[in-house]
Amino acid sequence: MYPKGNLLIPVEHGHLEAIYRAESRDAARVAIVLHPHPLFGGTMHNKVVFRTARALESVGFATLRFNFRGVGASTGAHDEGRGELDDARAALDYLLADQPHAREVVVAGFSFGSVVGLRLGCEDARVHRCLAIGAAMRMSNLGFLDECIKPLLFVHGVEDDIAPLAPLEARLARLPANVSWRLARIEGAGHFFDDQLDELMRVIRAEYE
Repeated sequence: MYPKGNLLIPVEHGHLEAIYRAESRDAARVAIVLHPHPLFGGTMHNKVVFRTARALESVGFATLRFNFRGVGASTGAHDEGRGELDDARAALDYLLADQPHAREVVVAGFSFGSVVGLRLGCEDARVHRCLAIGAAMRMSNLGFLDECIKPLLFVHGVEDDIAPLAPLEARLARLPANVSWRLARIEGAGHFFDDQLDELMRVIRAEYE
């Protein structure tokens, strides 16, 4: 157990640097939190990622956040989302192996991490819900969302000029009626929620408490 510090998760390309917060190995609720784009300074220490993890921890989740391949002490090199999906799956494998009694599994991500997280969460039967913050609709083909059976929460800044809100609203409006989703808009917030981090945390806590 590494409840207060960093650990290295073994993977095929070497290891992933991670921070794991868990009170015990008997958590009923667990979550992984995925960081923004590695080529634009994204790491597990990003303030949105950190605050998201803290909000989930405050309502009883054990959390695991990690650096994608090629970031920080993680081995490997950026792989345009393909290898990063493998990294996220390896992190989830690690978390669930250490928390065998988990009954609620959430995959959360910010920006680039939200796209990776949505794909993992929708595809992996072990995941119950997905949280996508600042989802970058233009970064990937998200056709898989049409068949996603997991409840999806999107949290987005109304003033986001990096991942604008309008394309997300348009994509969600086209989802089939059987897809369960909710969009929480945060007024005045840009992509990084600079002055709205407390509101971001409040929205997350309200959804999962």
